[in-house]
Amino acid sequence: MTAKIVVGTRGSKLALWQAEHVAGRLRRRYPDAAVSLKHILTTGDKILDVPLAKIGGKGLFTKELEKELLAGGIDLAVHSLKDMPTALPPGLVLAAVTERVDPGDALISPKYGTLANLPRGARVGTSSLRRKAQLLAARPDLAIADLRGNLDTRLAKLASRELDAIVLAVAGLARLGWQDRITEVLPRDICLPAVGQGALAIEARAGDERVLGLLAFLHHEETAAAVTAERAFLHEVEGGCQVPIGVFGRIEGAALVLDAVILSGDGRTRLKDAVSGPPADAAALGRTLARRMYAAGGREILAGLVGYGRDKEDADE
Repeated sequence: MTAKIVVGTRGSKLALWQAEHVAGRLRRRYPDAAVSLKHILTTGDKILDVPLAKIGGKGLFTKELEKELLAGGIDLAVHSLKDMPTALPPGLVLAAVTERVDPGDALISPKYGTLANLPRGARVGTSSLRRKAQLLAARPDLAIADLRGNLDTRLAKLASRELDAIVLAVAGLARLGWQDRITEVLPRDICLPAVGQGALAIEARAGDERVLGLLAFLHHEETAAAVTAERAFLHEVEGGCQVPIGVFGRIEGAALVLDAVILSGDGRTRLKDAVSGPPADAAALGRTLARRMYAAGGREILAGLVGYGRDKEDADE
């Protein structure tokens, strides 16, 4: 009997690329399967004129997909892992995490090229508090402008809004074949990435053994260990709002190394730390580092953020 697999996705160009990538791998693995895509509009796609930090809420780019999953309208949902809440709705599981591509942040500045070359007071566009805080930590003279929209929209605004530079994820640009637009990949000592950046998450129903079995081959263990540590860190420190933290885990030899930074919104206060240990202890490592940084001053830094601490038990992206 031919298997039917319905893949849920957002409708942006990048989301469609990611869903098609997963669908293509499923088709190659299971040539007799009927794999189709279903486009679903999310809250984050509907509200494009308000900064993400002001919208608040949880799962801005995932909730509608998750409702469709629970209702049985789709068999799996493909997300950018960095959009995934750290706590999933009852009945859903993170079925697979794909191998991570470059998790870095890219500066795009046709005129100036690099962060160091930007003139004093240069206007830099980003929708991320994490990027804003880290950019200001390195260059407090910059003027950060909020920048929402899909990748192609943001690239178009680089010229139309008279911005001197914008910052986007390397992975998204590379997936769409736009890596030639990158003028500098920001060093990690300046800008640590978002939790899960560069990896894809595939969400499915808990107990759906058919679909979970079909997806098993897509799971990449090393990436999964790294992002498990990152997500555990975020879950420990996050409140009910976007928070300016960067976290990056990777496997070095036999160890999992996790670096993290917690910043004030203006980047003037910055706390950095790292931890390492066995990959099997990924979640514990993330929690340990978070608690250590929280006790070392992270609590006070985050307490100064508007909205921090609300709904902490349901920590989100």
